Parts: sequence; structure tokens; C-alpha cells
Amino acid sequence: MPSAATILFIEYPKCSTCKKAKKWLDEHGVAYTDRHIVEDNPTAAEIADWQARANLPVRRFFNTSGMKYRELGIKAQLDAGMTDEQARELLATDGMLVKRPIVVAGDTVLVGFREAAWAEALL
Repeated sequence: MPSAATILFIEYPKCSTCKKAKKWLDEHGVAYTDRHIVEDNPTAAEIADWQARANLPVRRFFNTSGMKYRELGIKAQLDAGMTDEQARELLATDGMLVKRPIVVAGDTVLVGFREAAWAEALL
């Protein structure tokens, strides 16, 4: 289990999934450092690092249910061949584009809240 100092919890406080995830962390005694995804948006370099650690396609970092995602037609842009680098640069422009919550704990990066995956990685 990673130490408290190494667990970063990136959230949007008004997001119901983030609230559920934060409650889960607290109930399981998992200490973390909290980061507001809009006030302190992830950089393209951070997203590249997390993407590599999580071994996930960059698409998994997009908040596909968000209004901004739909307004900007990002799915069509990705489907049309947007590169990973372009996608990370776009994600870095607005925290509301980024899927949340994100937990960064050592080499583990969890995107979105799936209780079983979190329990396996963090408990």
C-alpha cells in the first residue's frame, strides 16, 4: 500500500462521483493529498506521465459525459486522428475536460472511480 504522502487525489468537489470516491477513501482510512482539477489543472506532461503509468489510451482521460467534451466535438476529433500529444495538450487547457477522479499512488494511476479496482490498488 502506498504511503499517504504519495497518494494524490484529483477531483472536482461538486462532482458526485468524486464525492463518493472521497468518502470511500476516508472510510477506508486512506490518507491523500487533495487537488482541485479546475483550480490546478493537470499539465500535458502530467497526463503523459499518468497515461504511461496507467498503460491507458489517452481517450480514457477525457470526461466523455462532460458538456465541454460534447461542445468541442472531441470524439470526432479523436476519431479523425488527433495525436496523443494533441489530446494531452487539449486536456491541459481545461480541468472540466479531464475524467475524474484521478488517484496517483506511486506507479498506480486510477482514472474514474471503480470501487473494486481502488480496493485492489489502495488497500
